[in-house]
Amino acid sequence: MNRHTRRTTPTATPWVRVPIIWGIIMATVTFSSPILPKDISVYAVAGDRGTLLALARKNDIPIPCQCQDGQCGSCLVKITALDPNGPKAQALTEHEKITLSVNGKLSKEILAKAEVEDIPPPYRLACQVWVPDANILVEFSGEPGVEIDLRR
Repeated sequence: MNRHTRRTTPTATPWVRVPIIWGIIMATVTFSSPILPKDISVYAVAGDRGTLLALARKNDIPIPCQCQDGQCGSCLVKITALDPNGPKAQALTEHEKITLSVNGKLSKEILAKAEVEDIPPPYRLACQVWVPDANILVEFSGEPGVEIDLRR
């Protein structure tokens, strides 16, 4: 195998595969939206401290964003873990807590589960959440601050 060959390594369950490129463990982030012609999967360095919004922009994925500071809520996304163990919860910023609460996407119960039980909330702001070290599905509507319609 040469240094340009991509290979995958099985994790605990055989149907989930973690890509390894040049010896670096990668997370697969799949973006899905009605405004995309098809779902787009990209590799990201597992544990990288870049935001989902930065990853989307780097790959020409048009997640709406107005402030990039967690205050406007325009980059609302729904994140679903594709690995059985899923990613660990990441701390929500104060701006994100307020914005998600005002928009009805963060209840006290969901916040408590995130902070106490390390269970990630389903809705986040792409400008505030880091790329996790697990395979995830990121769904967005394509309209600023509008929840993805899961009935499609």
